[in-house]
This record gives sequence, structure tokens and C-alpha cells, in this order.
Amino acid sequence: MCNQIKTLSKNNNGQLSICNECNVYHLTFNNIYFEFSPKEMRLFKKYVTDIEVEYWEAKYDGMPVKRKIPIQTQQTNLVMVFNRQELASLCDLITQSTAKPYDNLSLLEIDYTLYLN
Repeated sequence: MCNQIKTLSKNNNGQLSICNECNVYHLTFNNIYFEFSPKEMRLFKKYVTDIEVEYWEAKYDGMPVKRKIPIQTQQTNLVMVFNRQELASLCDLITQSTAKPYDNLSLLEIDYTLYLN
């Protein structure tokens, strides 16, 4: 269990942290959680930042789906799909381009529908 976790970046979709003790990256994005070694993190960062968004949006232009940008996994029957905004948010996290990683999110930054009963 990691005890010395440092937050590197965060936004309203997720958070990237590293454990200074075991040198493992922890990436939480919406309902997805990843653990990466430093080498795996570098490879994932390169893969995600090299995705051609326009190509995938044009390829699936006729499809009636919200998310058109795939990220393959090593499991052949599992593909993660993202829309342009989600992919940009993921890239911001893994490139550590988010502003103020140690500040709390404001109420306006939280994408949640509140139902008052």
C-alpha cells in the first residue's frame, strides 16, 4: 500500500499522483484507475499525446455515438473510448499541464447534476 503519495496534477475528470516510496504512478480518470511504472507512464503518455483526434472523428463521423476516439488496451476485447474534451483532459493530466494541482476544485469545476428532493 502506498503511503507517500504526491499529487502531480488534477482536474475535474481525474488526478495523477506518484508514490515516492514505490515509484508507482496512480492515474484516476472518471471511472478508470491505472497504476503505471515510470516506463509504462512514459509509453502511455506518448501513445495518448500522439493520437490523431481529427482522424478518429472523421472515421466515425457517421456513427451515432458520443465518444469516437479509441485507446486500445492489451486485452483484445477492451477498448476505452473518449470524446475530444475527455482526451484533452486526460492529456492535461498526464502531461501535468493542469493549473494548481494542490488546490481544491471549485464548485463550478465539478460536473455533477444535483437533485434536491
